Amino acid sequence: MPSERSRSYAPVLLSRPPGSARFPKADHILLRADFLRAMAQGRRLHTRHFGITLMSTPQARPRLGLAVTKRLGKAARRNRVKRLLREFFRRHREKLPPEDLIIMAKKGAADLDYRQVQEELSRALFPRMKGKSLD
Repeated sequence: MPSERSRSYAPVLLSRPPGSARFPKADHILLRADFLRAMAQGRRLHTRHFGITLMSTPQARPRLGLAVTKRLGKAARRNRVKRLLREFFRRHREKLPPEDLIIMAKKGAADLDYRQVQEELSRALFPRMKGKSLD
């Protein structure tokens, strides 16, 4: 007999509510095969601190994959870079095309703040929006 304290779990939602800042698994590139396919066949963009690979995908939504190597520093620095990149993706997800987006951090990326990350990635991903605010 279930007690009063038993938990009821809500069903997993496949779509996000409007304005949601969540980063669900459906928005992650999880499989190594997906990373390798994108790296081999995708188009590449480069900025000073990031390498970006874009590849069209059958999914109707953009997905994010991150590559942050130990060259950037210890785990705390690498995790901070990943948090900043996920935040950029969450805030701009609606403007991104439905493609797999892989962002590889380069040397110096750990020294950036969110504003600098946003400016650098926006210049590369949204070239027609120069001078316009993205937020």
